[in-house]
Amino acid sequence: MDFLPVNKSDLNRRNWDTLDIILVSGDAYVDHPAWASAILGRFLESYGYRVGIIAQPDWTRLDDFLSLGAPRLFFSVSAGNMDSMVNHYTADKKKRHQDLYSPGGKAGLRPDRPTIVYTNRLREAFPHIPVIIGGVEASLRRLAHYDYWADKVRRSILVDSKADLLIYGMGEYSLLKIAQHLENGNDIKDLTSLPGTGYMSSTLPSLALELPAYEEVVSSTQDFSRSTRLIYQHNNPYTSPPLAQKHGDRWVVMNPPPLPLATGEIDKIYSSPFMRKSHPMYDDSGGIKALESVQFSLVTHRGCFGGCAFCSLAIHQGKFIQSRSIDSLVKEAEAFTRHPDFKGSIPDVGAPSANMYGMKSRNHNKCQTCNRISCLYPNVCSNLHTDHTPSIKLWKRLRSINQIKHIRVASGIRYDLLLKDTSGQYLHDLCKYHVGGQLKIAPEHISPAVTSLMTKSGIKEYLQFMTAFKQVNKKLKKEQYLIPYFISAHPGSTLDESVELAEFLRDHFQYYPEQVQNFTPTPMTISTSMYHTGINPLNNQEVYVPRETWERKAQRALLQYRNPKNKALVREALEKAKRTDLIGNSGIALIKDNNFISPASKTTPGRD
Repeated sequence: MDFLPVNKSDLNRRNWDTLDIILVSGDAYVDHPAWASAILGRFLESYGYRVGIIAQPDWTRLDDFLSLGAPRLFFSVSAGNMDSMVNHYTADKKKRHQDLYSPGGKAGLRPDRPTIVYTNRLREAFPHIPVIIGGVEASLRRLAHYDYWADKVRRSILVDSKADLLIYGMGEYSLLKIAQHLENGNDIKDLTSLPGTGYMSSTLPSLALELPAYEEVVSSTQDFSRSTRLIYQHNNPYTSPPLAQKHGDRWVVMNPPPLPLATGEIDKIYSSPFMRKSHPMYDDSGGIKALESVQFSLVTHRGCFGGCAFCSLAIHQGKFIQSRSIDSLVKEAEAFTRHPDFKGSIPDVGAPSANMYGMKSRNHNKCQTCNRISCLYPNVCSNLHTDHTPSIKLWKRLRSINQIKHIRVASGIRYDLLLKDTSGQYLHDLCKYHVGGQLKIAPEHISPAVTSLMTKSGIKEYLQFMTAFKQVNKKLKKEQYLIPYFISAHPGSTLDESVELAEFLRDHFQYYPEQVQNFTPTPMTISTSMYHTGINPLNNQEVYVPRETWERKAQRALLQYRNPKNKALVREALEKAKRTDLIGNSGIALIKDNNFISPASKTTPGRD
């Protein structure tokens, strides 16, 4: 097994004079299933296609784009595993100094919005070769979208890139069908009905649902909000029509999402013998940092039915869980034991919510006509089969592999879903075998005013889970801790809600909460729509939005009030919130000041 070709020398070594497909990526090339270029390339290779990769080309000149010649079928372009603007900039719009997907963590090896830049370069170099765009950046910018970093509504990336076709979501089988279509001598312009793809049209398709036009969503926050609502209401692959949005005198048309993959189909994707290494050309540069934490992790499934308003996962991968078989996962784990770098530990078994593995509906027919955004909020859907047995069985099989010493679940779990496991077996096995001292969970906030807008469960479920977690670990005689993730400055959060969360942290956690992230408006999420418009697109109600730099910093500082560097800002925030009762030397104070005399202030909500 060798790496996919990245230069002419690699082609010569394989005795190839040309390639069928060339993948262009904003990430360095790592032959690992967590990297899009690798998993797409290996998948296409398994069907007999000759695939090469141009990784992080120098976009300032054409040389790198010419390096592998012209592909026989098409170019496929992706910005990489992250949206480039998230990769490049912090929530405060400051330039990041490190890129974990580049050799040695070096920043600056890809441009802003590389999907557009790379495609335009390819058009310049190969004007007659089809170019297809995909990946997270293309997927979440497939229609008119608010761009936080430009602070404006941008056109569909399909318009700006001038690509022939856009793939959204997970694109393995879409790419395969495109390759087969072109292989048979057909024109790329004839592919107008393939699920999970988008294209430009001079006419409005007869069955399409017309969204507010680009020009309308730019000028009207009401139209932008309505467009968001329609997109989320029509994301069911079984019933949704194509969506069309006019840009000037043409339409951007998005076909319905593809049907969920069957177990055998997703097993096929992960069956390639990946090398699980970065390409040797990066060895002298320090390798690829992003590989270190995931090299021997197992991805159990795709999709998420949580429907969190700030998350794009469901609009990208879909809300139907597409699980790999236990046999497929065990086979991959057994292959780890033959890898020269493997030391006996699997750092993560899961996906964004590990305990969704293997879950499905009780009656699938009901799901096929449902447009509910979250299956867990405001309550767990009665049609959802919350059986945690698949995970329990998988863990048991993995533990039986002699050469594996430790198996962790590090990707996080949905605790509101776990509470539905009345047997308690999942939590018992999780704590006994698969928590390495710390378990990640994501309450995000505890104030009902905020969690309701996040479409997340509230404080009641969180406290229930905290109690259950402590009880199980006490019974097991283990000292293990919860690591909660929180989001500050989310739409709906005022200083009052941030103070409420700070008090919760004071009363329930003795450590400094490092896992705090200021809300970052990423393209196509419901929360981003709220941030831009000040309107909840699901009910058309007005929403408070903390946009000012001072308030965003203050809300984050309140959640990290124990940091001495934040003392002045926390004091200012508490004074502005009229909560000076939390300044001083009392037992409830967030910041200490022996000389501070509190004026009359409102009492703390919910305190005696």
